[in-house]
Amino acid sequence: MPFVKEPFSVPAPIKAFVYVMRTLGYTQGEAQRHISKGRILIHGESMRYPGRIIDGEIEMVFFRPKSRGVKPLFSNKDFMVFEKSSGILVHPKTMATSYCMLDEIRSEAGDDANATHRIDMETSGLLLASKHKKAEAYLKTSFENKQIQKSYLAWVDGKLTEPFSVSVPILANKEGFDVTKQKVFVDEEKGRASHTDFIPLEYDDQLDTTLVACYPLTGRTHQIRIHLFHVKHPILGDPIYGATYEATSDYLDSLQTQENRLVEHGAPRLLLHAQTLRFHYGSEFYIQSKIDFRLLKKLIYPKEKRRFNRN
Repeated sequence: MPFVKEPFSVPAPIKAFVYVMRTLGYTQGEAQRHISKGRILIHGESMRYPGRIIDGEIEMVFFRPKSRGVKPLFSNKDFMVFEKSSGILVHPKTMATSYCMLDEIRSEAGDDANATHRIDMETSGLLLASKHKKAEAYLKTSFENKQIQKSYLAWVDGKLTEPFSVSVPILANKEGFDVTKQKVFVDEEKGRASHTDFIPLEYDDQLDTTLVACYPLTGRTHQIRIHLFHVKHPILGDPIYGATYEATSDYLDSLQTQENRLVEHGAPRLLLHAQTLRFHYGSEFYIQSKIDFRLLKKLIYPKEKRRFNRN
């Protein structure tokens, strides 16, 4: 378990963030974030108010990484690149998260190391992580300024033969999530601009699936997934885009059987893989995944048995 509790005794009444700053050597911002995440426990309950007066016996929760032996694909003094497996979170979702890529990142490079971008839990492939705060700031800014190019591979439902692009506004589904189960959707009026280029690489007639190279020019949440669903070629194994409401609900509620996952979504995992990274950091870097994603075609359920929804 990467999160551990440690006891502390507060000798006199003091504001919580001041105590954390003095005790742990944090800045005010770091102390406030530590508290707002619920990492001070009073009588066993999380306290999230930085300005609250505390005294007496408390506990604080700390992230203590525990490696499973995953080593970076590439590493230098400033950053690392890992191959993330499908089904693994990048950061802990809650304090009950038993393992995530941050365990490997901080086991490798210490408490100042961090992931510099997001990858969906079910997406596999390249994850860029910084080794120190200066590198983290530079790389995150590079992502924000679209100075880091990423490419992905995906096995999609149906036949595609010609390169194409999707450029549609995407809106985060902050309200009504229970109605559609989609995190984002296309909205021409309120959505934010998004663009992805796609190049079909090969088609398997028996499985009715196409391997597609994906080149996102923007970095919206679920962008590649919603773009392919929008053109009626959803990614096989996608539990949200291209599935019925009932199937997605079962998946999100952890009620779905393995058989139902195959029938309703077409594969036991989302068949999307972060394949390459290209960026500048002192010099030019081009890093490519060593995983042969083509081989994951063997995971695809026969087309006559799967019940995937393109609409």
